[in-house]
Amino acid sequence: MNNNLKPALAELIGTFTLTFIGAGAGAVGGRIGGALGVALAHGVALMVIIYAWGAVSGAHVNPAVTLGPAVTGKIDWMKAAYYWVAQFVGAALAAYLLLYLVGAADLVNGATLGDFTKADPLKTIVIEAVLTFFLVTAVFATAVNGRNGNAAGLAIGFVLVMDILMGGPLTGASMNPARTFGPALATLDFSYLWMYILGPALGAVGAALLYDRLFLTAPESPAPARKGKK
Repeated sequence: MNNNLKPALAELIGTFTLTFIGAGAGAVGGRIGGALGVALAHGVALMVIIYAWGAVSGAHVNPAVTLGPAVTGKIDWMKAAYYWVAQFVGAALAAYLLLYLVGAADLVNGATLGDFTKADPLKTIVIEAVLTFFLVTAVFATAVNGRNGNAAGLAIGFVLVMDILMGGPLTGASMNPARTFGPALATLDFSYLWMYILGPALGAVGAALLYDRLFLTAPESPAPARKGKK
């Protein structure tokens, strides 16, 4: 089997999970926990995905997160392409299943839309870029640099919760082009999709390059052998 197929399948399942739980929580969010419930649903889902699939694919489940390691040479572009296809397909499958289960009217509530989405595209892009910057920084600090060990899933999941609590009302706090693409495809509304590709891409590239160049811990060189005394 192609070495990229197993991790790509893990990405598909993981992105399906994130979209199904996240968009599903948004679709019924007014009945279960409101904005806090939606934020926790995304964050807990991401934690579970990281612990379930992190060892297989790194559990990116987000094209913007995949872009960060790609531009810094942590993964090759072919693997990134496999991941992107898998992520968009997983999100689309989840959205179509939700469309069947809850209907288009409720699924719109699970789309990544906020007050600025239609009113101010520039503010939408800026917010999505900043929120994605925080997310990808957490990924580099924990998963790439290995500073948090087994707590990586917890740390990254809570960044997602934090970002959604702040940005959810303004932009939907997607930080994830695939998460936005799924409901957009299922509801046939692509008018806002470009903002949720551009913003997260800018934030991801900025965070990845900054962390990689300035903060990533270099592998320690072995200590030079001590010369014996004559």
